[in-house]
Amino acid sequence: MSVTAPTVDEPDRVTARPAPASWGARLTRLTPAAAAVLAGVLLYVSFPPRTLWWLALPAFAVLGRVLRGRRLRAAFGLGYLFGLGFLLPLLVWTSVEVGPLPWLALVAAEAVFVALAGVGIAAVSRLPAWPVWAAAVWIAGEAARARVPFHGFPWGKIAFGQADGVFLPLAAVGGTPVLGFAVVLCGFGLYEVVRLAAHARRTRAIHRTAAAAALLCVAVPVIGALAARTLVGDTAEDGTLTVAVIQGNVPRAGLEFNAQRRAVLDYHVRETERLAADVRAGKVPRPDVVLWPENSSDIDPFAYPDARLVIDQAAKAVGVPISVGGVVTRDGRLLNEQILWDPVKGPVQTYDKRQIQPFGEYLPLRSLVGAINENWTSMVRQDFSRGTEPGVFSVAGTRIGLATCYEAAFDWAVRDTVTHGARLISVPSNNATFDRSEMTYQQLAMSRIRAVEHSRTVTVPVTSGVSAIITPDGHIAQRTGMFVPAYLVQKVPLRSSTTPATELGALPEGVLVLLAAGGLGAAIGAGVRRRRATAV
Repeated sequence: MSVTAPTVDEPDRVTARPAPASWGARLTRLTPAAAAVLAGVLLYVSFPPRTLWWLALPAFAVLGRVLRGRRLRAAFGLGYLFGLGFLLPLLVWTSVEVGPLPWLALVAAEAVFVALAGVGIAAVSRLPAWPVWAAAVWIAGEAARARVPFHGFPWGKIAFGQADGVFLPLAAVGGTPVLGFAVVLCGFGLYEVVRLAAHARRTRAIHRTAAAAALLCVAVPVIGALAARTLVGDTAEDGTLTVAVIQGNVPRAGLEFNAQRRAVLDYHVRETERLAADVRAGKVPRPDVVLWPENSSDIDPFAYPDARLVIDQAAKAVGVPISVGGVVTRDGRLLNEQILWDPVKGPVQTYDKRQIQPFGEYLPLRSLVGAINENWTSMVRQDFSRGTEPGVFSVAGTRIGLATCYEAAFDWAVRDTVTHGARLISVPSNNATFDRSEMTYQQLAMSRIRAVEHSRTVTVPVTSGVSAIITPDGHIAQRTGMFVPAYLVQKVPLRSSTTPATELGALPEGVLVLLAAGGLGAAIGAGVRRRRATAV
C-alpha cells in the first residue's frame, strides 16, 4: 500500500504541529508589558527635580490603554510593572549608604499597591465614564499606601509631582487627593478621547454620550484648576514676619555625618553668628525668629551643658528665639524634638515628631531584620518614640506650625498645625544621609504643595540643602544650594484664612475612596450579569 506525501495544498492533518510563534508575534505579546514599564518611567520623569509635570498625563493615558479590558490576573502583572517603572527610579535614594536590598524590598512592597490599583482600574474599565471610576481607584490605592504597613509611605503621590503644573491650585480645593485625582482623570480621559476618535475613523460612527464623557474627563480638571486659582494668593492678611532659615551644612554626607555631631551643631552656631554679624552691620534685617533644621543638635542640650552653652550663645548673638532641631532623651524615651530657644529664658517650648520613619527612626520587625543583616539593626540601635501633640510654637505674636521632615508627606501631620492656629509652617529637615540624590527636591516639592493646600508660607530649613522659603502660592522665594553653609532672610506674609482643603481635611479622600468602591461594586455586578446571560 502506498502513502501519498502531503502537499502544500493538502497539509497532513495527522502529524502537522502548530508553527512556532514568530518573533513578531512574541514581541506583540510583550508590548503591553513594555508599555506598562515605559509608562511608569514616564511618570517618574514627570517628578522633581524636573519640571515636566505634564508627562503624567501621557503616562496615565498609556496605562489606561494597557489596562482597559484586561483580565484581572494580567492587570495585576501589568500594574506591578508600571509600579516598578515608576518607583524603582523614584526611590533609588533609599539605597544611598545602605545598599540596594532595602531599596528593592521597599519598591517591591510598594508596587503591590500599584498592582492592586491596576486590577481595580481594569475591573471598572468597561463601565460608562470609566476614567472617573479608574481615577478614583488610583486615589484609593494611594490612600491605602499612605496608611499601611508601618503607618504608611505616601512618597510618590501623584500630587507631589505637580508643584509646577497647571493643576496645582486644586490642592487648595481638596488637598493631595483632589489634585492627584484631577491629574489621573485627565490622563485616562485623554486616552479615552483618542480611543473613541480612532473608533469613529474606523466605523464612521460616533457614540455621542461616550465622546462627551471623555471630553469632560479632560476638560473639567483643567477648568477646575483654572477656577481654583482664585483660592491661591500670598496677601499678608495678618501682617508679616521676618524669618531666618539656617543651613549649617555637615562635615560629610551619608550615614556617618552623625559621627561628628558636635561639628554639625557648631556649623549651625557659626552660621547663626554670621547672620547676627550681618544684622549688626545692616546687611540684612533683623529676623523675628531663626529656624534651624532637624538634627542640627544631635547632642542633647538638656543633658550636655556644652551643647546648651553654644545654643544659648547663638540665641544671644542673634537676639531672637531659635527653633533648634534636637535629639533628646526624656523619661527613657528617645525623641526627635524641635526646641524653641529664647535668648533670655532658654528652652521654652518643644515639639516631638509624631510620624517617625520606619527603618530610619525605628525598626519594625527588628529580630527578622537582624537575622537578615546585623548591620541594619546597628544603624537604629534605639527606636525613637512618637510625639502626641501637634507642633505649634508661639513666637513674636504669631503661631508657627511644625512638620518635621518625613511628616511633610502626610496630609494630617501638616493640616493639624493649621487647624491649631499656625499662620506659618516650617518643615525642618535633614537630608544629609541621602547625599545629592533627588530626595531633597522631591521633599521640597511636597512643601510647595502644602503651601498652596493651606495658603501658608512654608519654610524649609535643611542641614545640607536644599533649604528654601516658599510663599503661600507655592513659589520659591529663596533657596540655597546643596552642601554649603548659608542663611536665608525673608519678610513673609502671615495668613489666618483657611482653604476648603484645610476645612474639609480627609473628607475629599474619603469621598473618592467611596467612589472607587461604588465603581468596583458596579463592575462586579456587571460581571455577574454577563456570566448569567452567557449561561442562559
